[in-house]
Amino acid sequence: VDLARLAGLTPAGVICEIMSDDGTMSRVPELMDFAKRFDMKIVTVKDLIHYRMQRESMVRSIAETALPLRFGEFRALVYENEITRDQHLALVKGEIDGEPPPLVRIHSSCLTGDVFGSFRCDCGEQLRMALQQIAEEGNGVLLYLNQEGRGIGLANKIRAYALQDAGRDTVQANEELGFKPDLRDYGIGAQILAHLGIKRMRLMTNNPRKIVGLEGYGLKVVDRVAVQVRPGKHNAHYLRTKHEKLGHFFDMDDLEAPKKQEWW
Repeated sequence: VDLARLAGLTPAGVICEIMSDDGTMSRVPELMDFAKRFDMKIVTVKDLIHYRMQRESMVRSIAETALPLRFGEFRALVYENEITRDQHLALVKGEIDGEPPPLVRIHSSCLTGDVFGSFRCDCGEQLRMALQQIAEEGNGVLLYLNQEGRGIGLANKIRAYALQDAGRDTVQANEELGFKPDLRDYGIGAQILAHLGIKRMRLMTNNPRKIVGLEGYGLKVVDRVAVQVRPGKHNAHYLRTKHEKLGHFFDMDDLEAPKKQEWW
């Protein structure tokens, strides 16, 4: 229906399922081969969502209030994805439309690290470090996106932890569960930033994929600000895997000398 509407036609269509030889529904790799064999055009739902995110606003602000934190006074704005109904939080400090471009942190939700202080990851420490830096700067935005476990959800993240206890690294665990190493999409984050009036930013990240993802939606990252925390014995291997397999920026000296982890 979206394809017909985007083409300026009546928003209606007919669905036809393509089956594999064993009688099951064909998956994307098989459909790609089918399209190539018969010289047919093919578009995935993911392609369509990406196209619409670049050209349409798919988020709306549904609630706003002042939110005093241990780091100072912030504005809290809740945004809703109008397709999935997922809700995301923007924490805004000060004026964000001036120069230099504001600090921006895009933080994917991590219940175990952010709330319970899990030592398995660096998420909770990164969250607090980012809020502290934004508060000291006097202006900036932290987006708290509903993308638990790099997009695989809480239950699957816990399953991945169990696989890591059995010897897999974080990438291998995701793949064994049938997922890509990182399922996060930054299109919704880009739309929220655009709604807030941000076009240029200093992005707080160790992940090069975030920079590429945001700039793919027309935003400009003028500087990358590191948010590296010292690893501990429980997460040093995890952080090394992110550096070696996912390309995250880390100071290797820190990875060689893990600290004693403590509750905050």
